[in-house]
Formats: sequence, structure tokens, C-alpha cells
Amino acid sequence: MTKELQVINHEGQLVTDSRDIAEMVDKRHDHLLRDIKGYIKVLEENPILGTHNFFIESTYKSSQNKDLTCYLLTKKGCDMVANKMTGKKGILFTATYVTKFEEMENALKSQTPSLPSTYKEALQALLIEVEKNEHLVLENKQKEQLIGEMKPKADYTDKILNSKGLVTITQIAKDYGMSARKMNSMLYKLGIQYNQSGQWLLYSKHHDKGFTHSRTIDITRTDGSPDTRLNTKWTQKGRLFLYDVLKQNDVLPMIEQDKQNEIA
Repeated sequence: MTKELQVINHEGQLVTDSRDIAEMVDKRHDHLLRDIKGYIKVLEENPILGTHNFFIESTYKSSQNKDLTCYLLTKKGCDMVANKMTGKKGILFTATYVTKFEEMENALKSQTPSLPSTYKEALQALLIEVEKNEHLVLENKQKEQLIGEMKPKADYTDKILNSKGLVTITQIAKDYGMSARKMNSMLYKLGIQYNQSGQWLLYSKHHDKGFTHSRTIDITRTDGSPDTRLNTKWTQKGRLFLYDVLKQNDVLPMIEQDKQNEIA
């Protein structure tokens, strides 16, 4: 092993880079990516597990200034990679990543401020911290989705946002004879989106596909304080994507259900 493993805090999750792992175990990075993609393919068969709990797709700049793919591995992701290794390399890699993750976890714990002296003060401080963290995480997620969506057609964003071709999840759900809540829950189970502080956001792998278009709107919270919320609508391309995914899982729109009943 020629490189020291670096463990970083990525959006509240401890991860390490697939490039560092490949160099440590003397393996070609493209071969490691191939293995990881194989693990992800199997994990996607059970969306409840959540591939992001193991592997997070990322990019880096090559020496030719090109965007290339890499993965950020959580401790669970490292476990999965290590389980496929045998001999001295497997033992050393396991010992290294377990130690590095433990060191980072301990470092983060040491940075945590002590709680106030009274129970009431502790609860008040905790509430403030939780609300602040939730707001920052949500704000970052909103920015990620907005940036990802604008990549394909950045010059036409405003025009597309006002297009009649955009539809809400409520409208799509109606085509399937279900509520927006049920549709959102189904899309979560299928690994398309996730809930962050009461808002449904696409997983990053779908950001730049042109499936949705979003914009932030100003709102007033129940306590009277100003805030922002992401208003997301689906494009016709996104609607067709949902149709294909749902059909693969035997979920059909009402019009096709009616046709099947007529044939039966």
C-alpha cells in the first residue's frame, strides 16, 4: 500500500475516495469502478437498502481537465469492497479503513460542544442546532438539484419553467388513480427521490437528465420567519421516465388499466 487513506466528512457522512482505495491496493481505478458498479446494480434491486448508504457517485478533473467518474465510499461501502479481497492486501486494507474511519469519528466527537448545565437549556440549544443543520442541509440539496437540472439547457431555464409542458406530481399521480402522497412514497421505494425536511428531492444521478425543473420560492414559516422552498415540476421527458419505471414494476396508468380490463 503506497497511499494513506483519507476519510472526509461529505454532507454529514464519512467517506473515502475510490481513487485512494485503488492506489492503496494496487488496483486499476477503472477495474475498481467496474466492481462498484456491479455492487450498485445488485443493490438497486432492493431500493430500500439505498445505494447512497454504500456508494456516492462523484467526479474529478483529469490532467486533461475532463470530468471523470469516481465514487465516495462509506464505511459500509468499504466493507463490501474489502469482503471481495483476500490475502495480505485485504487484511491491510480492512485494518486501514477501519482505523481511519474510527479516527475521524473520534475527531468529530471531540469537536462537539458540551451541553448546557440545565435540562431546559440543553433542549433549547439542541432545538436551535437541529433546525440550523436541517436548514443548511436542505439549502445545499436544493442548490444541487437546481444546478444539476440547469446543465442540459441553462439558457432556456426561465422559458422552460413557465412552459405548459411541466406537470406537478399531483397531476401525474391522478393519471394512475392515486394520491400525490402515495406516488411520492412509491418513487422513494423505487430509488428515484428521497425526503429531506419534508421536501421530495431527486437522487443526484437523475439531476442532469432533464426530468424535472425547479425554482426556489419565498415562504413564511408558521412562526412568522421567512424561508425558501423548492418548487419542483416534471417535464414530459420526466413523465415518460416515470411511466417506463412504473410499468417495469407493474404499475400502469388508469387508461391502460381500463384497456387491460376490456381485454380480460
